[in-house]
Amino acid sequence: MFSHVMLGADDIAAAKRFYDATLAVLGAPVGVVDPLGRLVYNHKGARFLISKPINGEPATYANGATLGLAMDSPEQADAWYAAGLANGGTAIENPPGIRQVPVGKVYLAYLRDPTGNKLCARHLVEAN
Repeated sequence: MFSHVMLGADDIAAAKRFYDATLAVLGAPVGVVDPLGRLVYNHKGARFLISKPINGEPATYANGATLGLAMDSPEQADAWYAAGLANGGTAIENPPGIRQVPVGKVYLAYLRDPTGNKLCARHLVEAN
């Protein structure tokens, strides 16, 4: 459905440190800063970019927005969470764990990146 996702950040170096660590847990290679100053990750046909806003205004996070990342297991979600906390991320919501949602039982872990963008590691444990 999506060709790419782009999030804003004012501090590309801090974003690179955070995303290199958290996306490595998923097997993604380190990000590359392109000639336009955008941080670019390519993994399994998906493209994820971090950029300073092109309008010159400060980067802000979207109120109500969450970027969800698919995890292969609860252990991978925990490793992602730990990598994020160790590299400038902030713990939010409930601690990582299983939650019952309309699609079934899911293992969720939530962080904010150094800019404040909300991220969720999600592993479907049991479908309804």
